Amino acid sequence: MEQITIEKLPLEVGRLRKKLEYIESVLSSSNLIAGFKKSPVMSKCHSQYNKSDLAQLFFILMDERILFFDGHDERANRAKMQDFLKNHFTFCGDAGLQTPILEISKQFSEAKGFTYREKHLAFIDKILEVLLQRRERIAKK
Repeated sequence: MEQITIEKLPLEVGRLRKKLEYIESVLSSSNLIAGFKKSPVMSKCHSQYNKSDLAQLFFILMDERILFFDGHDERANRAKMQDFLKNHFTFCGDAGLQTPILEISKQFSEAKGFTYREKHLAFIDKILEVLLQRRERIAKK
């Protein structure tokens, strides 16, 4: 196990807190505590992406009008898309743990690509690579 330095301590405490919050949320809604009801975390769609990448993916789908809730009101559409993600998805958090999405508006703002242009382009390249590999697999069949 790696030694934690004083400089890394705040980061490690933050990670530990997130893990404890996740465990607490799972336990508080687990079958043992919730009277054998399904855990909300377990009934959500899980993602291998971190929160930022998940926001970028859905922002692209929303912005290109592939998926949308309100085709006439851009602000309402974005709010509904963010609520949809919070209510139905988890993301890959620290140490690979599936983590509930409590807030995602910051990541949606970053996904516009203006301020975080390079990050947005890198994500698009990653998605294109996945799609090209899929295309190759299907073409071989």
